[in-house]
Amino acid sequence: MHPQPNAPPPIDKCPAPEGFWMLDPTVTFLNHGSFGSCPRPVIRFQRQIQERMEKQPVTFFVQDLEPLLDSARAELAKFLGARPDDLVFVPNATSGVNAVLRSLPFSPGDELLVTDHEYNASRNALDYVAKRSGATPVVARIPFPIGSASEIVDALLSRVTSRTRLVLIDHVTSQTGLVFPIERIVAELNHRGIDSLVDGAHAPGMLPLNLGTLNATYYTGNCHKWICAPKGAGFLVVRPDRQDTIRPNAISHGANSHRTDRSRYLIEFGWTGTSVPSAWLSVPEAIRCMGSLDPTGWKGIHLANRNRTLRARTLLCQALSIPLPAPDELIGSLASIPIPDGIPGPPSNSPLYADPLQDTLRLEYGIEVPVIPWPSAPRRLLRISSQLYNRDSDYQKLAAALKELVEKGRL
Repeated sequence: MHPQPNAPPPIDKCPAPEGFWMLDPTVTFLNHGSFGSCPRPVIRFQRQIQERMEKQPVTFFVQDLEPLLDSARAELAKFLGARPDDLVFVPNATSGVNAVLRSLPFSPGDELLVTDHEYNASRNALDYVAKRSGATPVVARIPFPIGSASEIVDALLSRVTSRTRLVLIDHVTSQTGLVFPIERIVAELNHRGIDSLVDGAHAPGMLPLNLGTLNATYYTGNCHKWICAPKGAGFLVVRPDRQDTIRPNAISHGANSHRTDRSRYLIEFGWTGTSVPSAWLSVPEAIRCMGSLDPTGWKGIHLANRNRTLRARTLLCQALSIPLPAPDELIGSLASIPIPDGIPGPPSNSPLYADPLQDTLRLEYGIEVPVIPWPSAPRRLLRISSQLYNRDSDYQKLAAALKELVEKGRL
């Protein structure tokens, strides 16, 4: 669909000191997008928090935790361009999506708009809420391969009606690796008086964000992907005019609190039962630690990862003799390319795995890269990620493996 552009000049180096990453050196890891990898310095910081917690658990939870969370929320909010009082921690973006959808009152006749690129877990949550309330899920079909950002905007807005109550939309799509033009979409929805729930699972740390300017009704994201915080660190930002409605997935002590020093929204999300908050408290350390790896900070990290992704995508498409499936403007640090259909087989036992080609690449070539059924099996995509530990040679290795599999009739 798109001509092969001249790739940016290679920058085949990792700025991190030796031992910074904990990844197995025998594996070519091209799947940062699924979970990310947390750097050793951040893990050490998290362990210090855990040790502090275990030395005096009552003091930690009763006296220390709330001010520690307030400080961490403030630093994350600054990084995201959000107000601290609008941001709460959640375990992950899926939890944030559920908290919003399950808090809102919908009725028969209401329409909940979503695209066919939405992450499966979030789509399941929307379908559950729709079935429970009698609302109707409406699906906007976004083409892939795709020619321009306008195709996304036009396809989505064409399904908006007077009955549309909420739009659930990815910022960066998990399966197809597209950066949706979320600013244009949210602005148009706000103009029409329609609430937006942005599933920003991949965006923080991949893209520069200013959530205050974006002004989505609800925005949820992960810190354990591109920010490289420990697993279990996510956030939810709710616009002030909607905070009274949104409740955490676990109703706990805050539901009948008589405190007046902060919003009920912060009180309820601030304590949902005993948990290990060390991942949340380590987010500022991850922001600092990762940001120190480039002389220009996070701006340089965004650019380096995106340029490496664009080079890799071009290389793989050339290896498979296929056109680029999307313009560069829709690519961040993820990219998916169509590959030949798979062979139908029994359903996978894992919710995160579906294709034996993924096993072949890992076991025979030492490459960890996801193969994703999309829009449904047997059609499939191969999705690459790029983080600072990756080299151009990693993708050259993948391209060689794919060409070999094609020659042997195994792809």
